[in-house]
Amino acid sequence: MNTERAEQQTQGHGPPTPPPTPYAARGRPRSEAAEQAIVEGVIALLEDGVPLADLSIERIARTAGVGKATIYRRWSGKDELFVDVLRSIEAPDPDLPGTSLRDDLVRLLDHLRRRGLDMRRSALLHNVFAQMKTLPRLWHAYHEIVIEPRRRLMHDVLRRGVADGELPAGTDIELAGDLLAGPMLLRSVLRADAPLADDLAERIVDLALAGLRPGRPG
Repeated sequence: MNTERAEQQTQGHGPPTPPPTPYAARGRPRSEAAEQAIVEGVIALLEDGVPLADLSIERIARTAGVGKATIYRRWSGKDELFVDVLRSIEAPDPDLPGTSLRDDLVRLLDHLRRRGLDMRRSALLHNVFAQMKTLPRLWHAYHEIVIEPRRRLMHDVLRRGVADGELPAGTDIELAGDLLAGPMLLRSVLRADAPLADDLAERIVDLALAGLRPGRPG
């Protein structure tokens, strides 16, 4: 039978033998699909009201239709996985125009404003962040992986402003960053009823830069 099939293929009869598919080409789509299924599985459990503290790797794997080993190949544990899930829910960090210190700062603060609006609109985000504050390891991981890079980005923008002469030499970068981000965080996080107008980022940046820049001689 094998000899007959080989003769048919040699003579152009019967289906040709397909070329082998490289392993990487097969594995990559499956890997991305598995990661997406895992993230969506966590979100589905949270939407069903399962508390973060009660989410186990076993339950997540069962919901996502994957094995536990598939999760552990991608994340070291629940905290790292949850942070990635939160990042997938939140809007991605903004691309900065790079045209001026003011333009970059307005873009960064407007991202915070939009995030505040998303938090108000999304019961899931609000609920998850409220729970995270009772889970110190997860709260720390979120700050280290998500919040700190955003603060460093703000500081980098301010340092470029000093280097370009848009801010005076010796500007306290960390304090200047808090001065800029503080009012937006106050309105978007601590004062849930405060207005988040479209021009709020521009107003905050203009007021802050008026104080940070050297005064003109009278």
